Amino acid sequence: MLSFLKKKPSHFFNEEEQQKVVDAIRFAEHRTSGEVRVYVECKCRFVDPLDRAAELFHGLQMNATADRNGVLVYVAMKHRQLAVFADEGIYQKAGTEFWKKGVQTMLSHFNKENYAEGIAQVVREIGEVLSEHFPFNEASDKNELPDDIVFGK
Repeated sequence: MLSFLKKKPSHFFNEEEQQKVVDAIRFAEHRTSGEVRVYVECKCRFVDPLDRAAELFHGLQMNATADRNGVLVYVAMKHRQLAVFADEGIYQKAGTEFWKKGVQTMLSHFNKENYAEGIAQVVREIGEVLSEHFPFNEASDKNELPDDIVFGK
């Protein structure tokens, strides 16, 4: 595994804020076979945060889900960049405007310094669209990826 993908303690959120985001991930995934991950780091190494999100998406092996319905919420705190990257199974079904709206939702919260709430809200919205197209099936669904926040440098 690449060194920048190792989970480490965060200074971006307090414990309550981290739990709010993790709870949103678990709630979203409880209603869908889809997978949602959140990756937070200080700086974005790319000009376009979507390119960085794509790199992380593949590095976290999110493209290996059975239904190709993983979604990564990416945030670079210091550089104030963010992106939502979705696998091919869900990207087209939700439509381009949905993904753009997710970024706008986070920005509106971030502008008020409500970072955890902004991330949690977009995760819940992603969960809604995932549940619409990939509903949870108790007999066959399993949690394919961890629910914790991944913190980069």
